[in-house]
Amino acid sequence: MKTKFMMLLMALCLSSLADAKDIRKVVFKTNPEMHCANCENRIKNNLRFEKGVKDIQTDLKTKEVTVKYDADKTTVENLIAGFEKIKYRATVVEKKDQAEADAVDSISGSTQKME
Repeated sequence: MKTKFMMLLMALCLSSLADAKDIRKVVFKTNPEMHCANCENRIKNNLRFEKGVKDIQTDLKTKEVTVKYDADKTTVENLIAGFEKIKYRATVVEKKDQAEADAVDSISGSTQKME
């Protein structure tokens, strides 16, 4: 009886691992630069229809667009093509710059929680 239960449990665990999604995050700079709420809305409203996009965050201060996406459904190249549809040229912010931005986000996020 224990053996059957263990086999069932292992099969359940393996099936849940197979269903795991590959969610990634990429940060873009755009040209022309995003400079107002209308730019933000235009990007968000159009990019959200790209396959695999999970979340879009814009930051007018840094003029960056952060996209969380399912890497099983789309690629960075497809996201860039999505920007081109609305007449923006997107370039990926280098990984070093992303790590610094993530560090700043985590610090500012912990400050906001304390308030």
